[in-house]
Amino acid sequence: MSTNPLKSLGSYGQSVWYDNITRTMLRTGELARLVEEDGLAGVTSNPTIFEKAITGGSAYDAELEAAARAHPEWDAAELFNHLAVEDIRAAADVLRPVYDATGGRDGMVSIEVSPTLAHDAAGTVAEARKLHAWLDRPNVMIKVPATREGLSAIETLIADGINVNVTLLFAVDRYVAVAEAYIRGLEARLRAGKPVDHVASVASFFVSRVDTAVDKLLVERGADSRLLGKAAIANARVAYQAFLDLFDGERFAALKAAGAQVQRLLWASTGTKNPDYSDVLYVEELIADRTVNTLPPATYAAYRDHGQPAPRLRDGLSEAPQVLAEIQALGIDLAAVTDRLEREGVEAFVVSYRNLLQALEEKTATLERQAAR
Repeated sequence: MSTNPLKSLGSYGQSVWYDNITRTMLRTGELARLVEEDGLAGVTSNPTIFEKAITGGSAYDAELEAAARAHPEWDAAELFNHLAVEDIRAAADVLRPVYDATGGRDGMVSIEVSPTLAHDAAGTVAEARKLHAWLDRPNVMIKVPATREGLSAIETLIADGINVNVTLLFAVDRYVAVAEAYIRGLEARLRAGKPVDHVASVASFFVSRVDTAVDKLLVERGADSRLLGKAAIANARVAYQAFLDLFDGERFAALKAAGAQVQRLLWASTGTKNPDYSDVLYVEELIADRTVNTLPPATYAAYRDHGQPAPRLRDGLSEAPQVLAEIQALGIDLAAVTDRLEREGVEAFVVSYRNLLQALEEKTATLERQAAR
């Protein structure tokens, strides 16, 4: 029997997570099968994923109707949290053996705070604490957008001992600020005499969207075609070098001695957008130790079918800054690109979240009318 490429990634120190969750995959045992057959080590979700899951069929209707009847005071946001928490809890229970086997590094399931709080640090902290208490599982991560306002929230939540998945990272500078917020949060715990060994965090660094944006600008400038499809991976490699500098450096040494985990880089947005590129490009090129890759369903299936695992990320570390320098020399402002991608990412999640709440209100009203007949 041939080796499963997804499972093979683990031998290079990379964990595979699944960027999708639905009630159907929980009820049918599909998630448990992925863990068993593919070595799946985690699950990520976001408002867009939940919008598609909840509004795309009838799987949630019975529970939605029951919750609305039992809690008429709940608004659509509370109803959504109720539905989402049940899915996240169920997924966390499936993945608990992975969490235990890896000493709390993997087996994680992520749920995001409301994207409307992306620029509200205090609101983010309050909702994250609420979700953490409601979920009541050790292997859950609360997703917090990596906005400037999010930095203080990340530090506070890590100091609380809450696992955090920092999302919507596009710029290396912002990644460094996020990693430093994580380290400060752990240092605060250590000063307070609290344990740091069980606190886990990942920094979700988005990949394919960078190529989509930069390639468009390269084409407009008539740039050398050899630079097409290179910006995102070079950007990720520079971030990984920063990870090595931060977490293998002197400052983190005391935390490491106290049992603290590194905040791993998680490669997100790894589905290939450009059909001219390999459908597994952002998996193949970003394999390295102490990293995670969260794969959307199509990319997951493609890599299982024809992935060719090898530890390629470190091979290009020295050339990556030069690739970005060449792109900048063409008048492309990478900082402006990544700032725009962050804004658009937040806005897209807000739109999905609001669409979801509107759909829940409409579905609840429809179910109530049907029940009254």
